[in-house]
Amino acid sequence: MTEAMIHQENGVFPAVCPLDCPDTCGLLLHKENGKIVKVTGNRDHPITQGAICNKVRNMAHRVYHPERVLYPLRRIGPKGEGAFERISWDEAIQEITERYKKLIEEHGSESILPYSFYGNMGILSVDGMDRRFFNRLGASRLKQSICNSAGNEGWKSVMGFNGGTVPEDTVHADVIIVWGGNIVSTNMHQVVLAEKARKAGAKVIVIDVHKNQTGQWADWFIPLFPGTDAALAVGLMHIMFRDGMVNEEFLRQYTIGHEALREHVKDYTPEHVSSITGIPVEDIEKLAELYGRADTSYIHIGNGLQHHDNGGLTVRSIAALPALTGQWLKRGGGAAKSNGGYNSMDSDALERPDLRPNPDARTINMNRIGEALTMTEQPIKSVFVYCSNPLVVAPDTERVREGFAREDLFTVVHDLFLTDTAKYADIVLPATSSFENTDLFASYWHQYIQLQEPVIPALGESESNVELFSMLGRAMGFTDPAFHETEEEMMARALDFPDNPYLNGVTLDKLKEQRYVKLDMTPLETYLDRLPTPSGRIELYSAQLEEAGLPPLPTYVPLKEGYDGVRRGRGHKYPLMFISPPNHNFLNSTFANVEKHQKLEKEPALQIHSEDAEERGIEDGDMVTVYNDRGTYEVRAKVTDKMLPGTVVSQGLWWEGEGRKQRANALTPDRLSDMGEGATFFSTVVEVKRQ
Repeated sequence: MTEAMIHQENGVFPAVCPLDCPDTCGLLLHKENGKIVKVTGNRDHPITQGAICNKVRNMAHRVYHPERVLYPLRRIGPKGEGAFERISWDEAIQEITERYKKLIEEHGSESILPYSFYGNMGILSVDGMDRRFFNRLGASRLKQSICNSAGNEGWKSVMGFNGGTVPEDTVHADVIIVWGGNIVSTNMHQVVLAEKARKAGAKVIVIDVHKNQTGQWADWFIPLFPGTDAALAVGLMHIMFRDGMVNEEFLRQYTIGHEALREHVKDYTPEHVSSITGIPVEDIEKLAELYGRADTSYIHIGNGLQHHDNGGLTVRSIAALPALTGQWLKRGGGAAKSNGGYNSMDSDALERPDLRPNPDARTINMNRIGEALTMTEQPIKSVFVYCSNPLVVAPDTERVREGFAREDLFTVVHDLFLTDTAKYADIVLPATSSFENTDLFASYWHQYIQLQEPVIPALGESESNVELFSMLGRAMGFTDPAFHETEEEMMARALDFPDNPYLNGVTLDKLKEQRYVKLDMTPLETYLDRLPTPSGRIELYSAQLEEAGLPPLPTYVPLKEGYDGVRRGRGHKYPLMFISPPNHNFLNSTFANVEKHQKLEKEPALQIHSEDAEERGIEDGDMVTVYNDRGTYEVRAKVTDKMLPGTVVSQGLWWEGEGRKQRANALTPDRLSDMGEGATFFSTVVEVKRQ
């Protein structure tokens, strides 16, 4: 099938969306004269059913972008200028391996750091041969905690496992709360399911700091101050205990700590919670009544609210709510933060940590890459970047840029484009797009594993991550058989994982035949009877967190950098909270260089409340500078009332351009969250002035 798809000039071929998105859509690629001319959804896919977003619909524009890197390049000008000359693959591999051998000899293998994330969600692209290479090399480890680590740890502190309500069942809910997630832009098929529930009479409530497209779609939008979500969650518990809305039998049978929680929440009166969150008392009461009295209620926990100083405790507090009314016994009831635990594969077989000569090698947190690149003791001497664009996506961008500008830092970037990061590279290597690769895809939302095989030949001289790191391993003289395994062998090993019963029956042969195979969800029937928490129950009280110095019960902890309804920003040097969530047409920094998507988004903008704008003499359309001690960001003001006063919002991560400072993350801190050492992008304070 693979060879037929690559070499067949015309036809329609199956594919998978590779973007870091929960939906992991089934696609159809339409080819004419050997070129992809259209991308559509696969109507036969059980979950995505032919509906796809505008981002992937225009994916061919990215694949055939005129600025795509097609050949290896070597820097010939100053770092950041983007001046390169074409070289051969042999020259590139020789230079990298010679530099690495010298660095290992002079500074040790941990002077080399890989930096990657999920620019391509294929497991072979980000969790396969690359990991084998850097393990065998003995490089420093990278803690990949920029996205979901705080929330995942918060969820697991309650449920013990990264799995919740399965998407298809949510159509049976009477009340659906989307809490801190812009799912119209980032999880469109959950919107489709929620619409089915709404047509059957369900009410959709959105809780967020910004009335984005999801807030506008909701039956009821509830705005609150950033980082105060845990106060609202515990306040709802106060009312539910107070008014007898809890399922006492469920609490006794399946939870631990409900007695302590009952006492703890008495301090979170509606009046107190209102003063913190900015939500009127009557709305808090109404929300508790709707949620607590619903027969079947579902909470969809978004990604953004974990990107705060208190992100782990926030998700923990929300994740505890379904237990109070026994929603886990209802079909479609409960909650979900990530369902990635259902499809976990054999990571050891993929990554081969046994190849590492230094199992105690240091770990660098990717959120602290700016700080790490300025270390003088055991300095990092080389960074290898792939599937990521840290000069745009990492926090405290100015410090990141200074680190990458070091002349003594040997930087290699493997990418499709000369990104802001690639312009600081010494060697740039051309990467294949996912439609040129063989790979395996698993969703962190639905329950289908999917196979992608190449639909077009690799453009130019681009290479996949698997082939690149195989070549590098062999060129370094690594004789391990691991560097000679084929994609098929790697995928088969990953799927052969008896430790995960949900993978039962998912085989490479089935995937080749069907393209997508559903996980075996029968173990979910006994989910509550075998929770992998220390107590084996839903942990409303966590002794583990208490030992770690964190509140053992769901608790609101004020932000280290930020304000709430009690601690207001007025009078401070930086009185406004700055939030930088995704926009509709980019995915992190992906598509920010594609003209069609740029035109749809027009330009970076700062949404500012009318009260805050008037106070600063700012009118709609004015150019403004957003600033704090970390950096500046230059954008056009958009005066709106879509958030509470004191909060400003800029959607999307733009590449640097037009001579203006357009990197939102120049403002954001590299502090780590309370749990999981996650990012704290949204715990940022700024001031805004008219230019």
